[in-house]
Amino acid sequence: MGCTRREFLALASAGAAAGLAGCTPSRQTPQEPTEDPVSPDPSVDLSEFESLALDASAWRYDEDNDVYYQLGLPYCLSPATETYESLAVFVPGAYFTAEKNGSTYTCAVNEKAVVGAFTAATAPVLMPINTGTLAAQASPTTYAFDGLAPYMDAGCIYVYAGFRGRSAGYDTASGSDELFPGGSPWPVVDLKAAVRYLRYNAAVLPCDASRVFVFGFGAGGGVSAVLGSSGDAALFEPYLDSIGAVTHDAQGETVSDAIAGSASWCPVTSFDVADAAYEWCQGQYASDVARAEGTWTRLLSQGLAGAYGAWVNEMDLRDADDAQLTLDETETGAYSLGTYASALLDTVDEAATYFVQNTAFPYTYTPQRLEDPTFPGDPNLAATREADAVTSQAVPGASADGTGEEQVDGGAEAQDGADAADQDSAQTALAGVAQVQSTIYDTAQSYFASLNADNWWINYNHRSMSVTVSSLRDFVLHLRPATLSASPYDQPDRSSKVNQLFGIGEESTLHFDAIAGELIQANLDAYASCEDWPAELEVDWEEDLEKVDSLETDMATRVSMMNPLYWLSGHYEGYGQASVAPHWRINEGLFDTDVPLCSASNIVLALRKYDGVADVAHTAVWGQGHVLAERSGSATANLIAWVTSCCTA
Repeated sequence: MGCTRREFLALASAGAAAGLAGCTPSRQTPQEPTEDPVSPDPSVDLSEFESLALDASAWRYDEDNDVYYQLGLPYCLSPATETYESLAVFVPGAYFTAEKNGSTYTCAVNEKAVVGAFTAATAPVLMPINTGTLAAQASPTTYAFDGLAPYMDAGCIYVYAGFRGRSAGYDTASGSDELFPGGSPWPVVDLKAAVRYLRYNAAVLPCDASRVFVFGFGAGGGVSAVLGSSGDAALFEPYLDSIGAVTHDAQGETVSDAIAGSASWCPVTSFDVADAAYEWCQGQYASDVARAEGTWTRLLSQGLAGAYGAWVNEMDLRDADDAQLTLDETETGAYSLGTYASALLDTVDEAATYFVQNTAFPYTYTPQRLEDPTFPGDPNLAATREADAVTSQAVPGASADGTGEEQVDGGAEAQDGADAADQDSAQTALAGVAQVQSTIYDTAQSYFASLNADNWWINYNHRSMSVTVSSLRDFVLHLRPATLSASPYDQPDRSSKVNQLFGIGEESTLHFDAIAGELIQANLDAYASCEDWPAELEVDWEEDLEKVDSLETDMATRVSMMNPLYWLSGHYEGYGQASVAPHWRINEGLFDTDVPLCSASNIVLALRKYDGVADVAHTAVWGQGHVLAERSGSATANLIAWVTSCCTA
């Protein structure tokens, strides 16, 4: 059987070093001890990581809830910051037999224990990435049981790891006045070090250390996708070495940072094309101030949209029949039609059809937007976010006047979808959810009549209860308009949170988008002829893109290290060079105006053609925006059910 272009690229770039065979990329798995282990390499220091051994006599116990826990466990030898580079472990009580010694307990694994669907030998490890904006996640300093019950009852080991965020900073724990590095790729590096720490201590923990599942929302969901796609990737080794991350266990066996599963909601990622994707999906149909006629940012928006079309045609993304998905270029240079656009539209149609078939009318629509999630584990963070929670403008939705509608105040009780009570438990437990007025629709007919109030673009067949949308353009204009500025992630004035992610030290924000930089150089005369053109931008992108970080890594590589597609697609040099998680869950709200419509789909398309990936659950949710989007039930319950199914199938 011949190799596809994707497979050929993998063979060409990886060669023997990647161990490819049969035109498919090899996939490493976490190493397990053999029955007859070979002698360790004499050059390996078997005691190198002894100081990271978990103290089995230092467990604390929550008797009321039957939970053992330890806080503040450093997961590397040379942490850059004590505030962030440590973790907490929470264990269902049944998994241990314990002996009290003062205020702590000496615990041994109870091999006969069964909690939920798991034993002490099969329990999975769940790790939250508790940020939607890639703010740093501090390691917990105090304990609270709030929110942990579902994970403990299901028999999971819950690990809350701190990590550095999108910016460099100063360590409040040590009081040092030395700036520690942050931004790309440090959040991923720290979490990889935490995974290795858990595997190093697997013998004293009641879990299957090969079953590590990571989950996150927004930019945290993007990090979850990077962790799932980049297991044991060589690009991270210099960074892991710099903080003294575990490399081998006490027997000299290599310790892996590959994970078993990645879950994400509304992932913000793939920053090499994020701006281009946003302009293609949403920006090219907008006429806001940043995209108004005569402005240089409109020209930039159009250029980015065209560049995305060209990128899609180079990507070798394929459908279920293995046909390449492409976009057709029009006479004006735009890319709006083609099999790629049709595939995205199919996702929209399926989600809308599911919605109408599973929604009880009257239906209440409440636009919502979530800045940061509040996954349990750090009671201090939860309290801070509850105090700072604000109600503000949310994403626009289907609120045009129409027959059978009634305006009501938006509240925690007004939720999307058929199972409002379950959705309530999922969303109202989260601080930072912004809401506006709700709209009640008496019937499905009144709902779709409202959507078609300006022009007919969405078709509802009452008999078959199916929905079709006329075009991506119509869907975007009505329900997912461009609400972010042109080039939203790499802002011309370097003001976005993603600009912070690629800052270096004292230069806290930098340009990173090579596509935007190339467009400016290629079209400088046209941009400069616009009255609003800032002359200083002529060299800003060029200079920033040449900068290197503290480990002499260039900007292009740092961008690649935050891109799951770098390891999943033959378009990139990293294809086949990492261990990819076998289990994936990706949810997105179709009314999300913060993220390009195609972001989640691109990852899903690549995963479904990647050898060794066992399952990819992709759920697009109609009627929800930038939130923990679920079609029914709570995000927590659905996540745990998915992890359980991955481990017991």
